[in-house]
Amino acid sequence: MIAAVLGGVLAGLLALRVYQRLAHPFLWADVVYYCKLRSYGKTLRARMQRGIVSYLDCFLHQAKENPHKPFVVFENQTLTYRDAERRSNRFANAFGSEGFAKRGDVVALLMFNEPDFICAWLGLCKAGCQVAFLNAGAKAPSLRACLRSCGARTLVVGADLAGLVNEAWPDLKEDNVAVWVMDHTSPSEEFNSLLDKVEKMPGECLSDLPKVDIMSNFVFIFTSGTTGLSKAARVGHMKAIVSMSFLHMCGGRSDDVIYITLPLYHMSASLLGIGGCIHLGATCVLRRKFSASQFWKDCVKHNVTVVQYIGELCRYLLNHPPVPEEKTHRVRLAAGSGLRSDVWREFVQRFGRIKIREGYGLTEASIGFLNYTDEVGPIGRASYFNKLSMPFELLRYDPQTYEPVRTPSGRCTRAPTGEAGILVAPLTAMNQFLGYAGNKVQSEKKLLRGVFKAGDVYFNTGDLLMHDHRDFLYFRDRVGDTFRWKGENVSTTEVSEVFGPLDFIQEANVYGVSIPGCEGRAGMAAVVLRPDHEFDGPTLYKHLLKTLPAYAWPWFLRVQTSLDVTETFKQQKGKLVQEGFDPEPSTRQPPGVTWLESLAL
Repeated sequence: MIAAVLGGVLAGLLALRVYQRLAHPFLWADVVYYCKLRSYGKTLRARMQRGIVSYLDCFLHQAKENPHKPFVVFENQTLTYRDAERRSNRFANAFGSEGFAKRGDVVALLMFNEPDFICAWLGLCKAGCQVAFLNAGAKAPSLRACLRSCGARTLVVGADLAGLVNEAWPDLKEDNVAVWVMDHTSPSEEFNSLLDKVEKMPGECLSDLPKVDIMSNFVFIFTSGTTGLSKAARVGHMKAIVSMSFLHMCGGRSDDVIYITLPLYHMSASLLGIGGCIHLGATCVLRRKFSASQFWKDCVKHNVTVVQYIGELCRYLLNHPPVPEEKTHRVRLAAGSGLRSDVWREFVQRFGRIKIREGYGLTEASIGFLNYTDEVGPIGRASYFNKLSMPFELLRYDPQTYEPVRTPSGRCTRAPTGEAGILVAPLTAMNQFLGYAGNKVQSEKKLLRGVFKAGDVYFNTGDLLMHDHRDFLYFRDRVGDTFRWKGENVSTTEVSEVFGPLDFIQEANVYGVSIPGCEGRAGMAAVVLRPDHEFDGPTLYKHLLKTLPAYAWPWFLRVQTSLDVTETFKQQKGKLVQEGFDPEPSTRQPPGVTWLESLAL
């Protein structure tokens, strides 16, 4: 009798297991990840009870616990956690003694990647200042606008960028901006040198570090400006400390050596990358700029185990000729965002058994996802457990105005499974939006009110995501990138991926252009050919026939030698959309534009 009961129970459990594998194959992965999030939440609360409530506090904790462990490796220089702690103290003491940084001030930092970027940043935090990270690729005319928007009247600039500031000096001088150059001497009488003051300062910590309101602003990070002028996003202390868990959630460990080539003035490198190293107590190998030719050589030289990527960085590595080091490295994990499916598969095939952890996040808010499975393509999961920890919705939208569709009662509607929708998330204590500095109009545009009921407020990411029947989330496009043609919505990201298998095309940037007398926008693609390859129109035509419906084809091609991208490898579309095309053979066409006459409109 007992044997029969046990047999029945085992059979039932087996049937339940089979059902789970068939109907909910990722259930246990979802549960494990949810438990990991809960565990991190408990750790975070325990740290806060011990007074570790900010990014700076986390660094000070690691400097105390692991003083002799290498923190930053840069070129031929290595700083331990204690070294970085003492040097940041010297910066803090110099800022205070020179009187150019007072508590509450906003100080702008304009530098390429180097250890003193981190030490100066931490020193300013110790002095009670808010730091504004300026884009090192900015042009002189925009510097004044950036400084004005965030309210900075002091600028710390790297020695190699002093020339840029000198070009903008007439405007900055009118605003009484004080410039401090990260060098022992100043290239101009109008500027102040900083390093000669820093190295005379004691390395002891300030006696009265400022207390932090975790709900207040921490840093200003400028958006990449793919569609216009950069905006200064306010990033709060809560957002910063949560961001530090990214590498840990991806599977990073304290014994990892993490390679960061992304610019520190963007969130990915500063909060997720350096912050992730601090959270783990790991070592960071920092490079001034990304180099495809040196990438794997650096990984072998420094025994790198984790690399951080964003955008098209992985595609650049694939386009580079093979090097011996790409087979002898010890990299086990690549964490980041923006990796397209075609590149993902080829990257893993060529560079070895590297676990990819693709995520999604924003500078302005804390909504984010992580694909913790080995499924190629998704940016995360939309399971029941994940929505418990990070509530969000995908809303139907009008493809002409890109505004959410509202019912007669004024409420928004959810996008059905399999259809792209605008990602929105309710504003909460954990999902703050502090707005853009000096830009109330743009700040208000990011908020949706009365979404599902009177009084609710949601943050509008402006990104289009798709939730499939297996609860995976896929990034489709940014609002404005998706276009409508022949009554159908076309995702530029999806069309770009179709170009991936073509051996004569190296890169493709897809966008929509207006055609006089036609509704909507037709597809157009700017492409870069691979070296020693010619454009093959018949092959492209056959490939499009097999892979895309006719309405999604790019009807116009523009062959270029390179594509414009931001410092984080996001493709620039605005200028291309404005230049459009000219189908009249009797008139002058923009350089490099080819009209596919075989694909007659």
